[in-house]
Order: sequence, then C-alpha cells, then structure tokens
Amino acid sequence: NPKKDCLGPKKELWDILQSVEKYAVEAQDITASVRDLPTVRTQIGRARAWLRLALMQKKLADYLQALVDNRDEALAEYYEPHALMMSDEVILIMGILVGLNVIDCNLCVKEEDLDSQQGVIDFSLYLRSSTRTSPEDEVHTIVEAGNAEHMTAVLDQKNYIEELNRHLNATVANLQGKLESLTTTNALMKEDLAIARNSLLSLQAENLALRQSAQNPNANAGENLNVHDRIDPEVERTLVEEKKKRQDLERELELQVSLKAETEMAMKLLEKDIHEKQDTIVSLRRQLEDIKQINLEMYKKLQECEGELTQKGEMVSRLQAKASQIGKILTTLEKKYEGADSLESPMATTPSTGIPPVKRPYLRVDPIPPFNANKMRKSPSANSPMDNAAHPSASSSTPQATEKGND
Repeated sequence: NPKKDCLGPKKELWDILQSVEKYAVEAQDITASVRDLPTVRTQIGRARAWLRLALMQKKLADYLQALVDNRDEALAEYYEPHALMMSDEVILIMGILVGLNVIDCNLCVKEEDLDSQQGVIDFSLYLRSSTRTSPEDEVHTIVEAGNAEHMTAVLDQKNYIEELNRHLNATVANLQGKLESLTTTNALMKEDLAIARNSLLSLQAENLALRQSAQNPNANAGENLNVHDRIDPEVERTLVEEKKKRQDLERELELQVSLKAETEMAMKLLEKDIHEKQDTIVSLRRQLEDIKQINLEMYKKLQECEGELTQKGEMVSRLQAKASQIGKILTTLEKKYEGADSLESPMATTPSTGIPPVKRPYLRVDPIPPFNANKMRKSPSANSPMDNAAHPSASSSTPQATEKGND
C-alpha cells in the first residue's frame, strides 16, 4: 500500500500509474484514454481502467519493469523502504505478470461501473487439479469421502449458482436500462423522420408546381399573352424569395450545428472540471478528518498533563505545610533550650570540690531556608534537614542528664 501522510494529499495507486508514461512512451495513450473516460470519477476506478487497458496491450509486465528500474525516483515517495515494491522480491511478481502476455484479453472499460467494487465468482471449485489420478483411485476416494463431502460440493455449487445468478441479474438490469434508452431514442428519431418526410413532400409538390408553371406550353398565346406576362415576373419573384429563405435556413442550420458542438464541448469540460473538484473535495475531507483526529489526541494529552500538574501542585502544597510545621517545632525547641540555659549559671562552682561544672553546649539552629520546588523533588535531600534537626535535640538532652547526676 502507498505511504500515508496526514498533512499532504492522499497518495493513490492512480498517481503511481500516471508516472509510468515518464519512463515508457507506450503508456501515454492508455493514460490519456483513462483521463478522458466520462463514466469514471474516482481514483480507484481510473486505476482499474488503466490496468485493463494495459492487459489488453500485453504491456503490464513492461510497465511494472519500468517502475522497478526507476524505483528510487518513482516509488520512493509512495512506498516505505521495507515495502515489497522496493525490495528485490518484486522480480517474482514481474515473472508472474509476464505469463499473462499469452492471454488475449478483451475487457470492457466504458460500460462497466469501475468506481464500485466488482463481484468475484470463485471458479476454483470447478477447475481440474494438476495432479491426475487413475479412475480406480477416484472411485475409491469418492466412496471414502461419504455424504459429508458430497453435501459440501452441493453447497459450493449452490453458492456458485447464486453468485452467477446475481451477476446475471445485474447484467439484465443494465441491459434493460440501455434498451429503454434506445427505445426512447428510436421513437424520437422516427418522429423527426416523419416530420422531415412531410416537409420533403411539401417541397417536392411546390417544386413540381413551379416546373409545371414554367414549362406550360404557350397555348392560346393571343388570348393569354397578357396573363403570362403577369405570371412570369411573379413566379420569378417567388422563386428568388424561396432561394433566399432556403439560404437563410441553411445558414441558421449551420449556426445551430456549430452552437450545439460548442455547447457539447463546454459540457464535457464542465463535467471534467466538476469531477476534478469532487476529487479535491474528497481528499480535503479526508485531510480534515485526519487533522480532527490529531487534535482530539492532542486534547487528550493536554488533559492528562493538566491532571498531572494538579496532582504535583497538591503535593507541593502538602510539602509546604509540612515544612512550616517543622519550622514551628524547631522555633519552640530553640526557645525551650534558651530558657533552660538562663536558669543555670554557667560559672558556678560545686560546694564540695570547688570545681566549676561542665559548661552546657549551646544549641545553634539554622534558619529555615525558603521553599524550592526543584529541591523538593529529590527525596534524600528533603529528609536530611529533618534528620540534622533531630540529632542535636538528642545530643542536647545528654548534658542535662550528666549535670543532674553530678548534682
């Protein structure tokens, strides 16, 4: 299958087949014929028509060989590097296609609906196998198969007959439609022929009357001389007028014929333009659907990121609350130790020995640093200040115990 790209136009098989004419001059005729087909509108329909014409030319293998020889230029845009068309195994396919040249294909292109999927009839059940057996072996095999295989064969034949009947019904419906259109056309042509015959008979009668009046012998010349003198100029005048009318009608007919030809050409161009615009609209709709899918995925990822940010913000707020509680605890401990030091005099001597007591070590508590979110992410460094704060409290309790023991 051709390579997909969600931002660019969709790559179809017809685009690849159009590029064959760059490397094989013989393909220009069938490519131009497929482009001018009025009944084919989709890309896949044009591809099917092109393949049928190539089979009738017996050039399908040659065209594929031309594409494979220029695969780096012609196929790299449409296929992935690991695709079959880009590998060396495509030579096997070309060898199979060469075998089709021995078949004379006569396929219909104009009257088939190539835009829709074609019905397939499975003839494999009715083709003789390549391995032939003796009649005795065949009888033995049929006896062993039993009623099950016989029923399977009957069902397969029934399916084949139903598929063939469906195909024939579709063909009959198509032929009936063509017959109705031809009947209507024939009736219209008969009406036109009757009108033309009537006009021809009337013109022949007028012509005969004019000839008779022109060739009438000059009987009773003495009596009818003045009458003939009056009639001849009138007949000539009528004849001249009829000739002028006929010339005018011929000119108008030629003008109408030329206008009809121009109208038909304009209609063909408009149909072709409409088909191209429909193809463009279809491709743009597909691109829009792909972009909508990408936007939906990005929106889902954005919601997930927002949820993670909300959880991390809640975690940071909890850590800040714990840090403030630890700071308050350390402040109260510092005040307690300062009050205990002020009650005892550090230079007093004992009454019995006169030796000054051991000086109490002073507990220094560092101020609480400001909150930093980057440091809170690392768990070992976050626990170290609390551990350092816990150990001095334990060490400060030991001197009090020793002093009480000395007292």
